[in-house]
Amino acid sequence: MRKARCIMVQGTMSGVGKSLLCTALCRIFAQDGYRTAPFKSQNMALNSYVTQDGLEMGRAQAVQAQAAGVEPDVRMNPILLKPSSDTGSQVILRGEVLGQMPAVEYFRQKRKLLPDILAAYESLAAQYDVIVIEGAGSPAEINLKADDIVNMGLAELVDAPVLLAGDIDRGGVFAQLYGTVALLEPQERARIGGLIINKFRGDAALLRPGLTMLEEKTGLPVLGVVPYLPVDLDDEDSLAPRLTQRQGGKALDVAVLRLPHISNFTDFAPLEAHPLMGVRYVQAARDVGTPDLLILPGTKSTLDDLLWLRKQGFEGSILDCAAAGTPVLGVCGGYQMLGGRLSDPEGTEGIPGRSLEGLSLLPVDTVFTAQKTRTRVRATVQTQPLAGAELEAYEIHTGRTTVAGEAFARFSDGQPEGCARGNVFGTYLHGLFDSGALTDRLVQLLCQRKGVEMEQIPVLSHGDYQEEQFDKLAEGVRASLDMAAIYGMMGLTGKEGRKKVCQTQR
Repeated sequence: MRKARCIMVQGTMSGVGKSLLCTALCRIFAQDGYRTAPFKSQNMALNSYVTQDGLEMGRAQAVQAQAAGVEPDVRMNPILLKPSSDTGSQVILRGEVLGQMPAVEYFRQKRKLLPDILAAYESLAAQYDVIVIEGAGSPAEINLKADDIVNMGLAELVDAPVLLAGDIDRGGVFAQLYGTVALLEPQERARIGGLIINKFRGDAALLRPGLTMLEEKTGLPVLGVVPYLPVDLDDEDSLAPRLTQRQGGKALDVAVLRLPHISNFTDFAPLEAHPLMGVRYVQAARDVGTPDLLILPGTKSTLDDLLWLRKQGFEGSILDCAAAGTPVLGVCGGYQMLGGRLSDPEGTEGIPGRSLEGLSLLPVDTVFTAQKTRTRVRATVQTQPLAGAELEAYEIHTGRTTVAGEAFARFSDGQPEGCARGNVFGTYLHGLFDSGALTDRLVQLLCQRKGVEMEQIPVLSHGDYQEEQFDKLAEGVRASLDMAAIYGMMGLTGKEGRKKVCQTQR
């Protein structure tokens, strides 16, 4: 049976850019004519994605699949951990909820999940030419190595050559790379085909003395210095730089509450990309100010974040904005908070029988249950002045919400979705701005309210914009890495070699 070749990207720590490098490689291999799929055995993130068959996977692997030009598939991320506290996570196995586990319990059981990981990988390997594997954290986390299923442990199981990436933007990249290599076992070091220095700003020639010394001390080649590339792609988790950046200088001011357990904030990437919208994430009530739009985003822990919101003084700011006529939008957990009573009789969010009063801006009540809704949908916004916007979106939430008011939208089968009252809107729909239709209507509304003349600026759909970013990323990474060496590690030929193979086959 034909089996895919593979390459694995590991990092010296979390946040070094493994996901982006894997995304770039997925695009490069696809551009070079190889059927390519991403793979990450275990992902920890609150930004997730719902596949066409209603299963849940990490958003990073969904983005990588899109970069490769293939449909996201839950096999590409068989285990997803969604943190619900500092010491516990919801465990998603093969796209379905396995259960809520404390970290200690999960680490005791995770080796039992190896058959699921290998079955997913082998299934992909039989279907594709190339598998781009992403590691997690660092392979040198010596307290975790014994039961590793995501770094060198997995690399050994699937016989993957490894690229080790370090982040020079954080400083200490030579120590990062040398220290990581030094802490590995000899057989693990032997798997590393080369080192990558990522996120460099400046003249790479200035690094040459350091690169030479690094190569001498590790015995490994440096395969490239990748510059800090200004690409805009969906982020994986709360380490995302966008959550700390303030977009000033734009005509419209959008404030998003940065909840402690914020999830799927990628919903707002199309707003960030709009030339008239400045999106900022706020953690302190004093920073809310007087935005043109206030957003309560999704969250993995609605009740805990509602308590946090009140403790931080956000409730008054939200109510003041709503009373002043400012549009207020709640998405998923944010929608639940905008309603009345939130009840958790089964302890789905931690404490059985807990019940809180919401912000009471929408006539809805929510009861949390263990059952999770996961589905991709088409809908049309019903409420004025946003009516008519066609949406392709997805739902991923626990809780059943009863509505005693106007619907925000209607599904293609006519069923109501969400709720709206005046200038307050609530919806369970993630990805609601991706098609661009709702973004256009929202910008029109905000410009009219503020007296801003709306220019006729052509705006790409989120999909087209993402395709541009994939190509930009691939171009920058291809130009920076020794792709011939990487292809050689995999036993494959690069772009020119692939063309020759295709010509010979014809």
